[in-house]
Amino acid sequence: MAIINQATKELQVKIVYYGPAKCGKTTNLEQVHSNVKVASPENKGKMVSLATSSDRTLFFDFLPIEAMAIKGFKTKFQLYTVPGQVIYNTTRQLVLRGVDGIVFVADSQYDKMAENVESFQNLTDNLKSLKMNLNDIPYVLQYNKRDLPNVAPVEYMDFLLNNREVQVPAFTGSASKSEGVFESLNMITRLLLNKFINESARK
Repeated sequence: MAIINQATKELQVKIVYYGPAKCGKTTNLEQVHSNVKVASPENKGKMVSLATSSDRTLFFDFLPIEAMAIKGFKTKFQLYTVPGQVIYNTTRQLVLRGVDGIVFVADSQYDKMAENVESFQNLTDNLKSLKMNLNDIPYVLQYNKRDLPNVAPVEYMDFLLNNREVQVPAFTGSASKSEGVFESLNMITRLLLNKFINESARK
């Protein structure tokens, strides 16, 4: 749920990067944090890492230079990752609270397909537990690690993860090389801004 800050004239939007363990969620956030363009340093929050013994959740926020203003409000984006391991499912649910948009990062290696499908189902289940429906939330898919050997065809990944009446945007990439990272981010921010513009126009 986007937060409107009347004092700073900011619309805060929460985007969560979801996916199985070691699929590239953390790498996505690190690339964005290193390369995102902001007007001044204070417009980019520090990368915060909430580490467990074997996994971690990352978070930072930023106010981009070209943030579209909606009714005079600048848009600040908050980016989160969820821990990939199943034992931290409670943390995943906490991170998903108030989510506005999702980037689902899938590992393109053939032997990771079952984990991708399991993680996507877990996302759906966790949203339901929060009384939310994935069909109501803008999201995009990122088929990561395309630079590795033994990757599944994009068509097969679409069949497993994007098999719906109206397909969502999907991007191939290699987050470690910053490929597909900003394409995914730009699309989810565009979808969210269009949603808020449409909603504000109806009010």
